Amino acid sequence: MNIKGEAVSRQIKVKSKTQFVLSGNVKIILLGSIIPAILLVVWQYLSHIGVLEAHLMPAPTVILAKIIEFAGDGSLWGHIGITLYRIFFGFLIGVVAAVLFGSLVGYFRVAEALLDPMLQAFRSIPSLAWVPLFILWMGIAEPSKITLIAVGVFFPVYLNIVSGIQGVDRKLIEVGKIYNFSTFELIRKVILPASLPSFLVGIRSGLGLGWMFVVAAELMGASQGIGYLLVVGQNSYSPETVIASIVLFAILGKITDSILKKTEEKTLHWQDSYVKKA
Repeated sequence: MNIKGEAVSRQIKVKSKTQFVLSGNVKIILLGSIIPAILLVVWQYLSHIGVLEAHLMPAPTVILAKIIEFAGDGSLWGHIGITLYRIFFGFLIGVVAAVLFGSLVGYFRVAEALLDPMLQAFRSIPSLAWVPLFILWMGIAEPSKITLIAVGVFFPVYLNIVSGIQGVDRKLIEVGKIYNFSTFELIRKVILPASLPSFLVGIRSGLGLGWMFVVAAELMGASQGIGYLLVVGQNSYSPETVIASIVLFAILGKITDSILKKTEEKTLHWQDSYVKKA
């Protein structure tokens, strides 16, 4: 009886220990939260003792109160919703265009000679330089804003697709030809899987630039959006509104990037690097 009792007690102890084991995702979230939490505590303390002036750098509690105020009167959800709408459609259009042009330029040398010099010249144009042109062409309505975001998303995705396709090991292509793959099969079974990591990196880079371009887009006569809140905060000399808008951009950008990162990990689960992480 004593032996059985000891065995049962050991099982109970083992089970109680496993209950406190954190999953990998929770550990990553906790580790990633350490530095932001420390910065917030330091920021709050410096504001409390007067090192940071309230009219220039309000305390985190003031910023949080401002966000809660926007949420309480219902305006916050409208601003977030219209910004996400612009990001989504601008991102979608930019990625589709980048996939089409990047696939042509990456696979066909003639297309590279014809299209790439022009696209590289367009890539050198600053984002704000497009604003007056798009306003002249499309006015200050949604099409001009979405087009500007699509331009920002296009180039990093395009460059990574071209780099990924042109970086495919030629030995793999030769193996495909040995197995008598057609051009379509060669693209689907060899080129696309081999260039997928580079493409997904481009997707994440494009999304990051999309969030940068949405600020410029929402300066184009917008009456709603998080970028619009930045303008309101500037015009009303309300630093808490400006910083609250920046914080919202950071939170939304991080959430959307995390979604893409998780998609990347699931898509590339066959790679050694992701297997080791798991």
